[in-house]
Amino acid sequence: SGDLSFNMMKVVLALLLTTVSAFMMSGPGAPASPQQATKDDMIALAEANPDFLGKSIGFWDPLGALDTPFWSLGTEGTIGYLRHAA
Repeated sequence: SGDLSFNMMKVVLALLLTTVSAFMMSGPGAPASPQQATKDDMIALAEANPDFLGKSIGFWDPLGALDTPFWSLGTEGTIGYLRHAA
């Protein structure tokens, strides 16, 4: 019983440590993430897409969502929010 509870405690501790590391922020020298893109970056990404939709449609934002700052995030924040939500 004592060995079982000690092993269980080690397993729980290992799970907690791996979960916590998933929420750690990267250091100040970390490269910019794709969520920090501008509208021009999104247009270039859409036009460079080699599949059928990328070649036929290219950039498509019929609602103008990339020009609308959600919750006062600014354009880059809105793009990051939309890319993360997709």
